Amino acid sequence: MPVNATLAQVTQRIIERSRDSRGLYLKRLEAQRVDGAKRARQSCANLAHAFAAAPANDKLLLREQRAPNVAIVSAYNDMLSAHQPLQHFPEIIKRAVREAGATAQFAGGVPAMCDGVTQGTAGMELSLWSRDVIAQATAVALSHDVFDAALMLGVCDKIVPGLLIGALTFGHIPTIFVPAGPMTSGLSNDEKAKVRQLYAEGKVGREELLEAEAQAYHGAGTCTFYGTANSNQMLMEVMGLHLPGSAFINPGTGLRDALTAEAARRAVGLTKLAGDYTPIGHVIDERAIVNGIVGLLATGGSTNHTIHLVAIARAAGVIINWTDFSDLSAVVPSMCRIYPNGKADVNHFHAAGGLGFVIRELLDAGLLHEDVKTVAKASLRAYAQEPTMENGALAWKPAPARSLDETIVRPVATAFTPDGGMKLMQGNLGRAIFKASAVKPEHRVVEAPCRIFHDQAEMQAAFRAGELDRDVVVVVRYQGPRANGMPELHKLTPPLAVLQDRGFKVALVTDGRMSGASGKVPAAIHVSPEALVGGPLRLLRDGDVVRVNGDTGELQALVNAADWAARNAETPDLEANSWGCGRELFAISRANALTAEEGAVSWMA
Repeated sequence: MPVNATLAQVTQRIIERSRDSRGLYLKRLEAQRVDGAKRARQSCANLAHAFAAAPANDKLLLREQRAPNVAIVSAYNDMLSAHQPLQHFPEIIKRAVREAGATAQFAGGVPAMCDGVTQGTAGMELSLWSRDVIAQATAVALSHDVFDAALMLGVCDKIVPGLLIGALTFGHIPTIFVPAGPMTSGLSNDEKAKVRQLYAEGKVGREELLEAEAQAYHGAGTCTFYGTANSNQMLMEVMGLHLPGSAFINPGTGLRDALTAEAARRAVGLTKLAGDYTPIGHVIDERAIVNGIVGLLATGGSTNHTIHLVAIARAAGVIINWTDFSDLSAVVPSMCRIYPNGKADVNHFHAAGGLGFVIRELLDAGLLHEDVKTVAKASLRAYAQEPTMENGALAWKPAPARSLDETIVRPVATAFTPDGGMKLMQGNLGRAIFKASAVKPEHRVVEAPCRIFHDQAEMQAAFRAGELDRDVVVVVRYQGPRANGMPELHKLTPPLAVLQDRGFKVALVTDGRMSGASGKVPAAIHVSPEALVGGPLRLLRDGDVVRVNGDTGELQALVNAADWAARNAETPDLEANSWGCGRELFAISRANALTAEEGAVSWMA
């Protein structure tokens, strides 16, 4: 099947836009590549430090300087459910690597914070910067420069993007991402959301709310809704950095452990010493980035990746923007209904056909680049398979030929909608992202007077006071990267959903973040440029009529042009955003962050 014309066109313009930056990246990659074992370039004193604590047999191999040495970089901690399973992965990896005649060393750990824990608190203002810290920590782990391959162990929101950005700065090193898998299904996401709304209305108490949350988030593994964490796993698969079909295998199972061991063996095989050299900087190119965008759109993934994918691409010398997302969304069908876009969780999705089914359908429709490099040592067609255990051994079989539940996942020909449901919003308020796939068509167009807030708490107080019981566009501004680190604003979702259920036409406009957990309320998010750096959102006043049209992509303040041009804005006092809960340490990140559309990165001009 020839590649879709729009897919080809968008890919080509990305290639042309990135020609200089990608060329420089590949030149630097080549300059770091060496023949033989990496550690052979170290002095004797340096090398002795590197293997001083190694077990005796590993030390012999490391001294010989002929066998590959694999770095393990992990986001393990035992507080966060998604990363708790990673505790046992290093021993599985080391055993498998030894069986392959090589060595593996735990090169370093990276921080792993949970947006679910910090939601609505000061800690959330560190969340976005944790991505860049993780990238830096990954670079520190690899900076010992004695590794021939690497395995990245991480799952959640900022962690996988951070690990990938860090790994791409060592683009000459073959790298595989090793997931932990989702927790088993608990209380349905739909039921959990209902309890949250009841709590927002004061109809249930804190104990009932806590019990519902505990039943939903009940064990080891990733949260089961299709937020940023599970979107990360989809991306690693469709971009060729996972072993095929490994994204949504539950932790604590024989299949999960077998995949982890196989990833370790495969990493050895990708090294220059093993003769099938596949550096990560060659896997992640313009076509792989486009495949990632397509996967995000087809599955209804997290809007956080309209920021993170941009940053990841930049790390590989590839320049993308929101127009690329929007143009691809026009031709990529919405194939999945996973919460918050539907009732199913990722376990249900995996059982119904999962990513193997989706990838095969997209390949057959010409909506993915098939001829790309992957860690599977094959084209992307290898990812139209799913893993299984046969007689105690890991094997792969074709993904189901048809969906096993068409309320969850459908083929391209009968997709839920013909487009990917992600819209670029434009107008006199800036550029923004609108995730239409989670919003019913009758709610996608809102034109109403706005009510302006400068933090979530203000909005919640107004809701409780009954001040928002009307048609309203809620504007929460000064929430961008430079203002306060661009926290996610999910405390807004329950009250806005309540207002919508009461029959009011409501919408949200913000320069803050909302992720894959964004719900049924229309929202123009990530407004860029942000208010603090001169974005037009700063000129809005209470009562201005704002049009949010998720069908046409219009984001407009219906204000007389002369009046609009004459307005001045006063910046609110943001001093409280600069201290407490460690925020002091990230002043330099806030001061240097690029716009959301540029990936909100703090590590490059």
